[in-house]
Amino acid sequence: MVEIASQWVLGKYKHNSRHLINSLEWLDRIAPEAEEHVRLATVTHDMERAFPGPDMPVWSGWEDYDYYVAHSHRSARIVGEWLTAQGAVAELREKVEALIRVHEFGGWPEADLVQAADSLSFLDVNVELFLDYVRKGKFTAEQVRAKFLYSHTRVRIDRIQELTRPMLESANARLDALLTVSV
Repeated sequence: MVEIASQWVLGKYKHNSRHLINSLEWLDRIAPEAEEHVRLATVTHDMERAFPGPDMPVWSGWEDYDYYVAHSHRSARIVGEWLTAQGAVAELREKVEALIRVHEFGGWPEADLVQAADSLSFLDVNVELFLDYVRKGKFTAEQVRAKFLYSHTRVRIDRIQELTRPMLESANARLDALLTVSV
C-alpha cells in the first residue's frame, strides 16, 4: 500500500511531492522498523494541499495553530477517503488518519516519528523553495527564518533534533547569504 500511496502522491501533488517522498525516506532512515500505517501517514501527511477547494484552511502565519489543526484534519480526511477507495481495512485507515491529524505536533511515539520525518524532510528539501519565496516577496526573511526554526524546535525526539540542528544552521546561513546579496 505504501508504494501505491507514493504513486498517488507523485501523480496528484505536483507542487511538492518531493517533500512527502523525502519524508518517507527520512522515516525509513530514523525508524526502519516503522509499521505500514506510520509509513503511509508519513508519505501522505500534506495531501490536502493537492486538492484545492473552499474548505482549504487559510494560513495567517507560522504560529497559526488553528491553520495547522485544520490542515492536518483536512489531510487526514482526504487520505482516509483515498484509503477507503483503495479497499484498506478500517483499522489501517483509522491509524493513518490519527497520525496525520497530529503530524504537526506529535504526541505519542509513532506520531513523533511522523512529525520528525516531516521536519527532517522540510529542512532537507524545502529550504530552496522557501528561499525562493523570499526572493519573490511571498514571505519575508523573518517569516522564513521562523519557519526554519519551527521545523527544528517542534521535533520531540532528542536524537532527531540533533540531526535537524545542523540542517537549521545551514538553512539560516543560506538565508543570510541571500540577504547579503539582496542588500
